[in-house]
Amino acid sequence: MKVLEYTPPVPKEDSVVVDEDILPNFYDYFHRHKQLQLTLIIKGEGTLMAGNYSQTFKPGDIYILGVNQPHIFKSAPTHFANPQKGNSHAIHVYFDQDRIPNAFFSLPEMESISNFLASTQNGFQLPSEYAGYVTKILLKLRNKSNLDRLLHILKLFHYFSQEVRGWKSLGSGFANTSLSDYEGLRMNDVFQYTLEHYAENITLNRIAEIANITPHAFCKYFKKHTRKTYNTFLNEIRINEACKKIINSHYDGISTIAYSTGFNSATNFNRVFRKTTGMSPRDYIREYKSKVGHWANS
Repeated sequence: MKVLEYTPPVPKEDSVVVDEDILPNFYDYFHRHKQLQLTLIIKGEGTLMAGNYSQTFKPGDIYILGVNQPHIFKSAPTHFANPQKGNSHAIHVYFDQDRIPNAFFSLPEMESISNFLASTQNGFQLPSEYAGYVTKILLKLRNKSNLDRLLHILKLFHYFSQEVRGWKSLGSGFANTSLSDYEGLRMNDVFQYTLEHYAENITLNRIAEIANITPHAFCKYFKKHTRKTYNTFLNEIRINEACKKIINSHYDGISTIAYSTGFNSATNFNRVFRKTTGMSPRDYIREYKSKVGHWANS
């Protein structure tokens, strides 16, 4: 088991490094690092966990992950069912602000960029309407030299600070709590088990056993580090998976989705789905189909 702290492939002389991953699956551990991370998903899908937040990810998504923000891009089960290189393809840009003198960011011309970087603690998802432009820049960064990479990433940060509106926060409104390496390993085990067994009846005793603490201690521990109960977290994962099945048309009906994602009844599934997404499953399906139809005709 790898430790929580992760060191990106960053040469000593570079403050910006571009890493292109073409692998059977995404890096499979809940981890953090001191560099700000900008990620473009080119191929592959799954669940993103960032701090105490989780959601599905798909090709075309672009994310900013804050300095030392624990995160994992957990590949969908289909990646592991057919483990071949190319299941996951992403470009990760690592920006180490500590390698640039503070006086540089104190310049008047850098004010908007400095303010933007300071706001990224909990991470962001780029709104889809800006993804085409930003994707072109990130693809070009692969072939840029050291200085060109730095200049281009600063211009990109300036664009983010001045032009982009409607960022989606990857935070719940609470600051990320600090995790020791040992706690990071424990949370990694809990997250991994949940993602792999969400469709099963995960009891409190079982998940506490995974964390190697008593059920009572686990409830307090999980709430402390995520600001939510484990049952709420588990339901969010299940609803994320249900939404993926709807989008991929992997269902024969509402009841099928409910039971395949771990719910013991369609009624309970409907209640949790509405609470999580703000709409019923049928309304979600109807809205998704209307969007698909609009895209097809546009």
